[in-house]
Order: sequence, then structure tokens, then C-alpha cells
Amino acid sequence: MDKFIVEGGVRLSGAVRISGAKNAALAIIPAVLLQPGVYRFHNTPNIRDIWTITRLLGAMGIHSELNKNELFIDSTNINSYEAPYQHVKQMRASINVLGPLIARYGRARVSLPGGCAFGPRPVDLHLRGLEKLGANIDIENGYINAHTEGLKGTRFHFDVSSVGATENVLSAAVLAKGSTILTNAALEPEVTALAKLLVKMGAKIEGIGTTTLEIEGVDALKSVEDDIIPDRIEAATFLIGAAMTRGKVQLDGVNPYHLTAVIAKLEESGCTLDVTGNTIMIEMNDAPQPVDITTAPYPGFPTDAQAQWVAYMMTAPGASRVTDMIYPTRFHHVPELHRLGAKVDVHENTALIQGGHPLSGATVMSSDLRASASLILAALVAEGRSEILRVYHLDRGYEALEDKLRNLGASITRVKTDEY
Repeated sequence: MDKFIVEGGVRLSGAVRISGAKNAALAIIPAVLLQPGVYRFHNTPNIRDIWTITRLLGAMGIHSELNKNELFIDSTNINSYEAPYQHVKQMRASINVLGPLIARYGRARVSLPGGCAFGPRPVDLHLRGLEKLGANIDIENGYINAHTEGLKGTRFHFDVSSVGATENVLSAAVLAKGSTILTNAALEPEVTALAKLLVKMGAKIEGIGTTTLEIEGVDALKSVEDDIIPDRIEAATFLIGAAMTRGKVQLDGVNPYHLTAVIAKLEESGCTLDVTGNTIMIEMNDAPQPVDITTAPYPGFPTDAQAQWVAYMMTAPGASRVTDMIYPTRFHHVPELHRLGAKVDVHENTALIQGGHPLSGATVMSSDLRASASLILAALVAEGRSEILRVYHLDRGYEALEDKLRNLGASITRVKTDEY
């Protein structure tokens, strides 16, 4: 097992290239099940979650190769329609194979998902949407068992905006007979990326980028090449890290339109940002102003950047509030931040932060992917040495984060450890 050792007090400076989006790749890759063939995905992040999804496909007989950031998949031969527990338990996004399997092969057996532990995230909307399309579904012994004699177009309304459910139902609808209308569909860039891929494969989808998607089912698709969009959460993490350390950092290979809410809040806190094309330059010279945030579905402030913002507000003299409306219990990072000297209280779904107090190095433990990032950011500004345990969480979603931070001047080292 690995841990990070961080020496605090370094101002981040330089340029960093943002990797492909984890969440977009995990939405797109299961689409290879919709049409047998050869696929290539460029700008794929080389991270643990990608290894997990390709191992899952491998359990179905599908060959994959990840060479640096080029992912090759041959889905010509599939010999199993089961997504087994040992793979799905590691990553919630594995459930995205359910819709494509049902649509293409008429059957699926998929373990109920795992992933980061920050509260219940039920799969009801996934199942209800697929049932409305004509799938017969039951849950037994921890597995979703589904079959159909053929999916048929329908009208389905998502009671709440759900990224995963939108992706699953959309993927199934493209091969359903007739027309499907999905309302209150999620707007996240990852959903848009999947919809554009499906169109490239031959699907007929109207309303991409809106809350209403109209799909006309087709008989077959085709295999394609595609580029994975930039990771907006990795970009947000580096922007916040630059602000926290009062640094000056240039982010290359980003999509600024995906970061509108984060950029607005950083500017409100006192940062100077210059956006040009696919580049963002951020500079911070003074102590930040305390700024409240409330997470919301896209285009609102992303829940996946909530933990990082809590860490940032610890450096802002004064009081601020961070409210998570997406995952109300997603504050497992706060007790570990206390070990660094943070003054943060959590009441229901809100963190109340008294910022501006000095932080000092300590040993802390990661509880989930984004919590890991918040602990590293806090360690960058803490006085002295910090150790961050269980960084395997971070490896799920950040590619070579320690290398990128070192290139910006941070003192961070990955070492082997027996500590857990």
C-alpha cells in the first residue's frame, strides 16, 4: 500500500496539462457493448477506475489495451453477460454496463454497485427507466437480473437529475424500437459526451445538452474512435490548489465552459483568472475572501469539488459555509482535516468553517477519492510534514497527481507503507 509524504509551505507555480475525464470515460466505455467491433479512445486517463472497467469487460470476454493514454477495445467476441461482484464492488460506474447489455443482448446479470463510501446512492432510477423501456428486472442475492424480448420506445421522467441513470437509460434507448423521450435528464458534460459518442456510432438523439432527450431507436450502430473530454474535477482541484498556496498556475487542455461555477467562486474569493481557448491561468497573491458554496447538478458547483473547497476555505480568514445538496453525508474528510488544525463543524449537510487558523502537518487517512484530494491540498499549506494514508482512493481518479504537483514545485513523495 502507498502513502504520500508532503512538506507544506510551497507556492505552486508553472503549467499543468489536465488529463481526460474519469467520469466521461466510464460513461463512454460501456457503449462498446452496444455494437461488436474495434474502438479506440484517445486521451483516456491512466487511472485505477479505467483498469477496473477494462477488467470487468475482460470478464465478459472483451479484449482491452491501455497504452499510455490510448485505449483500444475489441468487443467483437463476448462470452458472458454478467458483471461480477469482484469488479463492480470497486466502482459504482460499473452499473453502466446494464443498459447496453440489455439493449444489445436482451439479458444481463450485474452486481449491485460499490464505489466511494459517502452515503446511499440508490439505483432505483436506473431500473425504473429500463423497466419502462421493456426490461424485466429482479434483484436476487445482490445481483440485478434483467431480460427482455425487445426494448420499446417510451416516455420517462427522472424524478431527480441523475447522471448515471441518464447514461444507462439513454444507452439502452438508442437500440429500442420506436421513439423515446427522457425528461429531467442530467446536463453534466459527461452525459453530453456519451450522447455525442452514441450519435457518432449512428444513434439518433435530439436535445443533447438539454434536460429533454429525444431518441429514435436504430437497428444497429458502428464502432468508432473518440476523444475523452478534459477532466473538469481534476482541473478544479488544481485551480483550488493554486489559490490555496497563493500560486500562479496555467492549466492546459481544459474546457473552461465546464468550470463556470468553480471559476466564478474563485473570482469571488479574490483570485485573478485569465481564460483563453483551452487554457486557464490563475493567480492568487492575498488571503482569500470567505465564500459560501452550495453544490448542485451541472451547471452548478460540483459535489466532486466540495471537499477541495472546504480545504480552501480553511485558509480564508472568517466564516464560510459549504452545503452539499447532492450527497448530504459527504463530509468524511472533515475529521481528518481536524487533525491538521481545521476549525470545521458539520451540521446535517453543511460544513461551517472558521478559516484563517494556522495548519500544522499530521498523519491523515483518506476515506474516498475527493476527500483524498482535499487532504493533499490542506497538507500543501500546512506547516511541516504530513502523511496521507490510503491514497489508493486517489489513484481511482487522478492520473500521476504527485508528479504533476512536483512539476509545480510541491514537495510530495509516494512511498510504500504497511500502515492502513
